[in-house]
Order: sequence, then C-alpha cells, then structure tokens
Amino acid sequence: MAATFFMVSGGAYGIEDVVHGAGYGRAILILALTPIFWSLPTAYMIGELSSALPAEGGFYAWVRRAMGDFWGFQEAWLSLAASVFDMAIYPTLFVLYLMRLFPWFGLNRRGIIVGLAVIVVCVVLNIAGVRVVATTSVWLFVLLSAPFVCIVVLAPFKYGALADAVTTPTTSHIGIIGGLLIAMWNYMGWDNASTIATEVECPQRTYPRAVMIAVALVSLTYILPVAAVSLTKLSPTAWETGSWADIAGLLGSPLLRVALVLGGMMSAFGMFNALVMSYSRLPLAMAQDRMLPPVFAKVTKRSGTPWVAILVLATGWALCLGLGFERLVTVDIFIYGASLLLEFIALVVLRVKEPSLPRPFRVPGGTPGTILVGVLPTLLLGFAIVRAEHEQVLGMNSRWFGVLVIVAGFAAYGLDVALRRARASSTEVG
Repeated sequence: MAATFFMVSGGAYGIEDVVHGAGYGRAILILALTPIFWSLPTAYMIGELSSALPAEGGFYAWVRRAMGDFWGFQEAWLSLAASVFDMAIYPTLFVLYLMRLFPWFGLNRRGIIVGLAVIVVCVVLNIAGVRVVATTSVWLFVLLSAPFVCIVVLAPFKYGALADAVTTPTTSHIGIIGGLLIAMWNYMGWDNASTIATEVECPQRTYPRAVMIAVALVSLTYILPVAAVSLTKLSPTAWETGSWADIAGLLGSPLLRVALVLGGMMSAFGMFNALVMSYSRLPLAMAQDRMLPPVFAKVTKRSGTPWVAILVLATGWALCLGLGFERLVTVDIFIYGASLLLEFIALVVLRVKEPSLPRPFRVPGGTPGTILVGVLPTLLLGFAIVRAEHEQVLGMNSRWFGVLVIVAGFAAYGLDVALRRARASSTEVG
C-alpha cells in the first residue's frame, strides 16, 4: 500500500496549482470527484487483472496475453517513454526543496551532484530487494504525513486569520482546466505496482486490497489539508507549486515550515525510489519473453532483483538530470493514458477470450461491466488530448509530440523483431 502510494502520489505536494486555478471549493470538488471518475475504475481494472494474472511485468504481461507480442511491446514502450518525463524530475525536486533550507546547494553544479546521490541511494535500496523498498516507503509515508497532520489540526484555530496575509507574488498562470489536468496527473500511476507481482505475498488477495485502500488514502491526503487551509481564508492566488512551506510558516512556526520542506524532499525521494522498483521489472519481463537481450534478465541471487535493468534505467534517468525538464503534465497524461487504454482493452479481451480464467477479484456486471468501467477514464483522456492542442513541447504541438512518441514505438518493435531474427539466425549458424 505504501509503495503504491508513492508510485501515485507522494503526498499533497504538487496539488497547489489546482487551488490556484480553481479556488478552494472547486479544487476540493475536483480532488474528490477525480478519484471516482479516474482512479476507482482503474483500481477495479487492476484488481481483476492482477488477481487473475499476477505475473512479473504486470500490465505488460496482461496486454501481451490478451493481444499478443506487438501490443505487449507497445504497452512497455509507452510506460518507459512516460518515465522519461517523470523520473528525471524527482531528484530535481529533492534538490529544489533542499535549496529552500540551504541555498548553497543551488550554486555551480552542486544540485546535479545531489541529484546523482539520490539516484545512487535509490539504486542501492532497489537492488537490496522489494521488501527494503516497501519498508522504506512505509517510514517515508509516516514522516512526510506528520507535517500535514499538523496543518489539519492547526488551521481551524486560524479561522479567517490569513485573509489579509501578505504572501510572495505567485508566477502560476494555471486556470480551472489546467487544475483538472494537474489533478488527473496527481491521481495516475495505479498500475505501476503490478509489475512486481511475483515478489508479493498472495498477490491475488494483496493487490486489490492495497490499491483500494491507497485510492482512499491518496484522496484524503489531498483533500483534508486543502479543506483545512480554506478555513483560514488565505487567498487561492497565494498558492503555487512549492507553497506548502510558506503556508506552514503562516500557520505554525519556522519549525513547521522546515518540516514541510523536509517532507517535500522525502516525497521526491520516495516517489523516485518506488518507481525505480516498478519500471525496472518491465525490461526483466521482456527479456524473459525474449523481447529484449537476455542480459536484462539477470537478477541478484539473494533477492531476485533485476540489477542490470535497474542500472541501465538509472543511468538513462541520470543523464537527463541536467536538461531541466519541466513537469509536462499534458504530454505525460497523453502517453500514460495510451498505455492505460490498452489495459482497459485487455480487460475486456480477456473476459471474452478466457472466460474461465480464475478471477479472485472481478469487476461487477460481467463483460458489459468491464466495458463501462473504462468509459469515464477514456472520456477524461479524450479531454486531455484535446487540451494538448494548446501546449508546446520542444517547439511542436504537444498532441503531435505524443503521437510521435507512439509511432516511434511501432518502429522500435520492428527493430526489435529484426534483431531477434538476427540473433536466432546467428544461433542456428553457430
């Protein structure tokens, strides 16, 4: 549950622009409705597929079994492509929060060095095994949640006291539509925990329960602090990414502000740590299916951890640290959404192709129920794609950028097939 929490959320850090764009009332409504329309249908889908097919590689294995090698490869490609937009930002966020306490780290290349150190520590923890990562996630969750509990407790005692508070002018230009997209971004990633299925005790029972509890937990960690601060009458325009520390300072003391900054560092670290565990199982599963070179199937003897996949992926993310990626929410939703849509299709296809497959947890309503459960997430994805017309990435329309990434996956599969045939031919000749 804790690992799933960090693969999706990492706490209330990142939702500030939802309040800025929508105001308190609509922000709380968005944060309350988004998990119902977006997260719960996904949780139902993951619950059925993970209980029926608790395989290493998770969603990749589901799509491959339902629709074959080509679409299985595309599922893995889209997930790893989306990781490029996500993973490089977490060590950077760690450094940004650290600089709020010690500006010295912002000079020269010190921030890059700290970011590399975060990656190295997470690599070591992941190679140690899934239980180490999960235990670390539990403690990080407890520690980063404590300052928000203080905010929820203190805010009612400051009722209306911050209506005229002087705050730093914000630079955010997010509107209500942008706020909805950010909420979607903050509620996505529920399927990431499925990739470690063979390393989880009793996955058929554990996964559905963990995901359902995590949906409720993430929703509460978003809604309660925002609702509490709304009682102070602090202007919504004072909110922007990173403003939790300033709000804590207004509510409590410099000590609470420091705690929020440390919580932001733990959030960034915990999300990167948990997602390394998730993404590294994709190359492992693909190598076991002979869709990647066998070297990616190498695991440690003690914990069975795919150390080659971890090192290769971590190296790629480390090379991206100096590029200064922004959080490209629209593109991230577009690419991730394409992979999620394949999972919903796999859910329906497997119901039709393999009706007798044991499913300890089932989406209610039979086959029509499996179709309906994907309707609302698909409509929200369509909205995000339409919205992509107004965003620019690398000088091009972000919708076309997303399409380019998807098409590149088709080309990558063709290259992979050619390389596999070449390896098979050389083996036969040998």
